Amino acid sequence: MNTKRVGNQTVVFQNPPFIISAYSIVGPKEGQGPLAQSFDQILQDTYAGEKSWEKTEQKMIETAIRQTIVKAQFTNQDIHYMLAGDLLNQMISANFTARQLALPFIGVYGACSTMALTTALGGMLIDGGFANKVVCGASSHHDTAERQYRFPTEQGIQRPLWGQWTVTGAGAVLLSDAGNGPKVTSATLGKVVDLGETDSNNMGAAMAPAVADTLISHFNDLNRQPDYYDLILSGDLGSVGFELLLQLLDKSGIKIGNNFGDCGKMIYSLEQDTHAGGSGCGCSAVVLAGDLLKRLNNGSLRKILLVGSGSLHSPVSSFQGESIPGIGHAITIEV
Repeated sequence: MNTKRVGNQTVVFQNPPFIISAYSIVGPKEGQGPLAQSFDQILQDTYAGEKSWEKTEQKMIETAIRQTIVKAQFTNQDIHYMLAGDLLNQMISANFTARQLALPFIGVYGACSTMALTTALGGMLIDGGFANKVVCGASSHHDTAERQYRFPTEQGIQRPLWGQWTVTGAGAVLLSDAGNGPKVTSATLGKVVDLGETDSNNMGAAMAPAVADTLISHFNDLNRQPDYYDLILSGDLGSVGFELLLQLLDKSGIKIGNNFGDCGKMIYSLEQDTHAGGSGCGCSAVVLAGDLLKRLNNGSLRKILLVGSGSLHSPVSSFQGESIPGIGHAITIEV
């Protein structure tokens, strides 16, 4: 009998992995936001000495993963797997980083839910006895995402008020079967939910139903109420998607308290005029590797639920008139 699986979608780790180190690197805009003090490195510009934004993004995730390993006082030879992903075609940022680091590599694509997904899968590898040390990471860059999914930044296209600002940043965590620090205690992997949203600027609306579905499954599987957690965060719904999430949960009878929030709403201030807030793989990655883990380590948080939110569309699907599928993957981190 498999006792690790609880309910329909949740895995509870019998030997929960420790998060023993983390590293976050962000762009200048993110470095001017409310969470600036929580990041390990803030770039002075969006190029960071590289010839293209795409090369900058690859450099960011490589730096985050290298420094996460260094902070834990390990070498690459100590790491059994690297799990990482990004938004660029065929995950080139993660793929090229794996080329540089020569680590056993599992590329993971969950769109903006990638950080939660890599951490969940890394936890499964360690709890299953397949690895002792796993590094997990994700990245995004505002200008690479705009160029791929919307318009070249040089055109200066006016963004709609419900649009979000893709975070320039990369975050990584190192999971270990032994050590000190917060533990990843469970994971609820989500299902694809698509209610027909077609506006690629309105990703919050596309992702909110999937996040709600995962949260409801998580609470049902574990027979928990939201007040079990000090903090419940969606990955990057932004202000529009977050309000839709709260409405969906309320209709489902979920008690909504002050412990609900969203990484995309946290990372920028209103004065920075990012409209609906932050988005991108790097959004929840840098908030987790920065602010959340610092608060878990200093004791101001003890139990958190992070639900990475992903918009699973592509330029090709959008051009063909397809709607935008959403996904939500949840991880529980406890001290």
